[in-house]
Amino acid sequence: MSGCGCEVEIKDQSQRQVLYWLLGINATMFVIEMGIGLLADSTALIADSLDMLADAVVYGVALYAIGKSLLHKANAARISGFFQMALGVLIIIDIVRRSIYGSEPVSGQMMAMGAVALVANVICLVIIRKQRNEEVHMRASWIFSANDVIANLGVIFAGVLVFWLDSRWPDLVIGVIVSCVVLRGAKMILEDAGNERQRALNAQS
Repeated sequence: MSGCGCEVEIKDQSQRQVLYWLLGINATMFVIEMGIGLLADSTALIADSLDMLADAVVYGVALYAIGKSLLHKANAARISGFFQMALGVLIIIDIVRRSIYGSEPVSGQMMAMGAVALVANVICLVIIRKQRNEEVHMRASWIFSANDVIANLGVIFAGVLVFWLDSRWPDLVIGVIVSCVVLRGAKMILEDAGNERQRALNAQS
């Protein structure tokens, strides 16, 4: 039926279902990984858990944007990008604090939790893969999920190095890399959202 708006309604409903799953997985993993990160005294795990929190916020903001105008979606993506950037900076501050005052990361817990988080994020990628090239708020969700997989692999690698070298420095180094991944993702989505926002403003003028 031409002009009924059914295609938009179906797409919005599909996006909403995907984002609810992503939000639930990332919020749950944030709580679990933060708890294990504190127990393991691991900068990499804590950084990765904050990345999960940032993603949960991204998905929540994306849910808000569903069914709204292109300008609303671009602004929502910008908000999630700025939030992700702020968390990236907080991770760096924590790394500096730990490098000064010391830490004793537990390698076994790092590797185990990193593996669980990796599985969770691969599931997220599978869930969102069909919508990774759609509107800006969905592209943002794909970027952050893909970044998480990289971060999880880094955490596992850090756990291996902490065990092998009997040193806390691999944990701190991977924490820095995770923060860079977070900041890079924020930069990418802010650029994408900025372009979409300009396009929307041009269309209105």
